[in-house]
Amino acid sequence: MTRPAPEIVARVERLLGWAPESWRPVHGGYTPTARYAVAAGKRTGFVKVATTDVTARQINCEIVAYSGISGDFVPRCYGADPDPDTPILIIEDLSAAAWPPPWTEAAVDQVLEAIDRMHATPSTLEHGGLLEGREAGWPTVAADPESFLSLGLVTADWLDSALPALIAAERSCHLAGDALTHLDLRSDNLCVTPSGVKFIDWAEACRSAADVDLGFFLPSLAYENGPRPETILPERPDIAALVAGFFASRAGKPDIPLSPFVRRVQREQLSTALPWAIRALDLPPPAD
Repeated sequence: MTRPAPEIVARVERLLGWAPESWRPVHGGYTPTARYAVAAGKRTGFVKVATTDVTARQINCEIVAYSGISGDFVPRCYGADPDPDTPILIIEDLSAAAWPPPWTEAAVDQVLEAIDRMHATPSTLEHGGLLEGREAGWPTVAADPESFLSLGLVTADWLDSALPALIAAERSCHLAGDALTHLDLRSDNLCVTPSGVKFIDWAEACRSAADVDLGFFLPSLAYENGPRPETILPERPDIAALVAGFFASRAGKPDIPLSPFVRRVQREQLSTALPWAIRALDLPPPAD
């Protein structure tokens, strides 16, 4: 058992109102956030502690999100201590839940229903969007195509011919909206419990476009042998282009030193998002 520093232990005990007897480090995720499953008898919790400037920003954003959302799809929050350098967030321990994949048809339906409920839930969060503070996808690829082409998914000639349609479709996508959106939906950020689906990692949450939030989830579902995106969100070439462009402009970049698995996940999602955009826009296959 590896316990955090004494000052972190003391802060966690103050937030919980009880002293954990066990601290089990939890490995996973794509950032170096310190994670612990804690317990004392039948009492349990899941502790997140920032370790870098980036993880501090993310946890502080998540703390704000937990104060502005409610619903059966949100884990119980046991305590939060915002701090510029080392914020702490404690939620219920979901270790015993079912974490897909594999996906079943019933699990897909259950998650999609939970996403619909989330989008219909009133929230006090601020308005935002998928590209809030970020570069657009396909215009970024057009300006510097080399990192995308280095992935070997398409040829330079194919990209030159497809870019006008991809850029136009992406630009036609409306990102604004009033729905409560998670904007980082993937299988590692959701689980199925006896009381229903729970979504975790709310750092990107805001009020924005529900269909974009759903569309951003679908490539990861397809990558894990789930249904094709257009079977769930048909006739949306704008969202297909937006999502594919988001990953196309990032997946070929160098690994992030403190988050080395991010690029791998982006490449995985691009592998299903790009074919979705090609089908939705009726573009020629890259091999032609």
